[in-house]
Amino acid sequence: MHVDFPIISADSHITEAPNTYVDYIDPKYAAVAPRLVETEDKGDIYVIDGMKRTIPMGLVAAAGQQAEELNTRARYKDLHKSGYDANYRIADQNRDGVSAEVIYPSVGMVLCNHPDFDYKKAAMDAYNRWIAEYCSVDPVRLLPAGQTAMRSPEEGVRDLEALKAMGMRGVMMPGEPQVEDYDSPVYGEFWDACVDLELVPSFHILTSSSDASNRSRGPKMNNFLSIIRGNQDIMGMFVLGGVFERHPRLKVVCVEADAGWAPHFMYRMDHAYDRHRKWLTANVSKAPSQYFRDHIYLTFQDDWVAFKNVDQLDWRRLCWANDFPHSDSTWPWSQEMLDEQTVHLTGEQTRAILCDNTAELYGIDVSTLPVGGDALAAAPA
Repeated sequence: MHVDFPIISADSHITEAPNTYVDYIDPKYAAVAPRLVETEDKGDIYVIDGMKRTIPMGLVAAAGQQAEELNTRARYKDLHKSGYDANYRIADQNRDGVSAEVIYPSVGMVLCNHPDFDYKKAAMDAYNRWIAEYCSVDPVRLLPAGQTAMRSPEEGVRDLEALKAMGMRGVMMPGEPQVEDYDSPVYGEFWDACVDLELVPSFHILTSSSDASNRSRGPKMNNFLSIIRGNQDIMGMFVLGGVFERHPRLKVVCVEADAGWAPHFMYRMDHAYDRHRKWLTANVSKAPSQYFRDHIYLTFQDDWVAFKNVDQLDWRRLCWANDFPHSDSTWPWSQEMLDEQTVHLTGEQTRAILCDNTAELYGIDVSTLPVGGDALAAAPA
């Protein structure tokens, strides 16, 4: 796919290096920091003190593998080097025709569900130090999203100020805060700080306790289908809980939960509001779908349903991503996929979804980026 504008991935990831936490964490937690462990049966895994779940690195960095090759077992030395060493990152961007990436954690997603908020705070601070250093190799094309543990709204504001000083473009939120819930008025100053500091709050799949419970009926594949539900609950809470009513300038990002479901979700909210608002509480004064369309950005990879139904969404809130280097990634086939799935869109819609929406959201100067075709041309044969 050759275009005359930069293509930006609104959701890419790193593979936390073996020293991400052990070398960057508060010394008080050094002995229990998240760490890489070699095993005979599972390959190299990340172990997090206080959590039963370990993280096999195979699927975390399986981009480019065929379906029959996917395996949770892998050795760290065999993973994509660009996942943990930024010196290799631009070459992998170019191979996929991508001009810049908003970069999220991988192990950090699981950390969002840690029951000990003090431990979570220490680990996330360590990650923020590491990712800031990682992205400093090319701050024009590597755009980090930092993490906050959300022990309290007040500390959350201080975290935002620290993240801004470190050059972060956004803040990845844990699914549940320690104090009340995100629709509580106690978070008012935090949401205002997000707006004032131009740090976009985002909610990624697999960062809520409901995502981590790993309970579903039927075979394991049915559990895979459930991973967007935590994000849907959060988006519904923000809309119906009146967060956007009270904070009309706030934007949030629903990350990697696809977008094709959103038209029906908005219909269900509007139906509940129109028919049942007398006995079902909703802290809004207009149709819930209007808040959703105005305030919520949705990232997705190869959700052809979303591409087919852009007019039932607000396509100015859709942000394409390649999810590199995860197993769901479209890398290195993104251009072929986009050729096929955007063929029916207008030029304005295509540019918005692949570039302008994300650029506007994160304050990215597109004039500093190579256009998609140039990035692809720069890739090694």
